[in-house]
Amino acid sequence: MLRPRVPGAYAPGSTPLHRLDPRVKLMMLLVATVATFAAPAPLGLLMMTVGLAAALVASRTSPATVLMGLRPAAVVLALSVASNALVLVGQPGFSPDGLVRGALVVCRIALVVGFALSFSSTTPPPAIADGLAALMAPLRRVGVPVGAIAMSASVALRFIPLTVEEVDRIRCAQRARGALLDEGGPLRRLRGWGQVLVPLVVGLFRRADELASAMTDRCYTGEQTALLGPLARRELVVLIGAVAWAVAAALL
Repeated sequence: MLRPRVPGAYAPGSTPLHRLDPRVKLMMLLVATVATFAAPAPLGLLMMTVGLAAALVASRTSPATVLMGLRPAAVVLALSVASNALVLVGQPGFSPDGLVRGALVVCRIALVVGFALSFSSTTPPPAIADGLAALMAPLRRVGVPVGAIAMSASVALRFIPLTVEEVDRIRCAQRARGALLDEGGPLRRLRGWGQVLVPLVVGLFRRADELASAMTDRCYTGEQTALLGPLARRELVVLIGAVAWAVAAALL
């Protein structure tokens, strides 16, 4: 059985973004996220869109993957646009300015999702944990459990494809037993999907308990030191260029 495709799941490769240091990619993602919400329309957003296109090409990520990542929130985004476009207080009617405002917000969210998918599809979870631990290392001086935070992020990212795989396995098993998951009205479908969600939650808790037991047996606390050396000159140049691009987009 083929595994379902998870948007943003790590895909091994040798693209320029795959070879980039995880610390640089984390800082670039943070800078791109801030610049996306700070960039004025339309020139700033156009510049951020060009940056996203470059990131997708450098990571060989399909634009369809970005659309798949937005699909779970499509209803919420559509309601956000509609709520800005329709005026219900005072003089009810249609607001073109509100429609433009809502569309710009959706555009910014789509850009951030695209940057995040480009990052996660080219960085394995252990490298993300190492990068987080390295960047947050100074916080250890004030008592912040940096290793535990990085480990939690790594485990959460690893559980995303496992959850999707578990949902697909349970759904196929329930259908083989005659469960009608996609037939009937909304209430009937919700009751049918209860046959999937209950064993899913039980299975995920079982996996989490097994993982916790294995980490306890190995005395793993997440505070192990990441073996990341100094950044290469090429990576520093890439980081400086990304920061300059983001600042330029925010100041247009």
